[in-house]
Amino acid sequence: MPAQGRDTWRLIQNGGPFPYEKDGQIFGNRERLLPQQPRGYWREYTVKTPGVRGRGARRIVCGGAQPTRPDACYYTSDHYASFKRIAHEERDKTVRVP
Repeated sequence: MPAQGRDTWRLIQNGGPFPYEKDGQIFGNRERLLPQQPRGYWREYTVKTPGVRGRGARRIVCGGAQPTRPDACYYTSDHYASFKRIAHEERDKTVRVP
């Protein structure tokens, strides 16, 4: 996970403020790469990419009833083509993608 992902993770835990209007919006999981959940479970957040204008391709997608304490989070560096789970035990301390 890039350093910018850790920054995004801290914003998620604090409930923002998020730099992009779409951060915190419902993620539809149309790719069906994440576990199936009812609509509204997954939310997406932008991970800034240095040198890229706009949102770029990197995201953290988290799911759960409480956005600041998600049940599961995933990182994608390729705009939803693949995901890596963020280890549950690490989310409370430091974001680390295995």
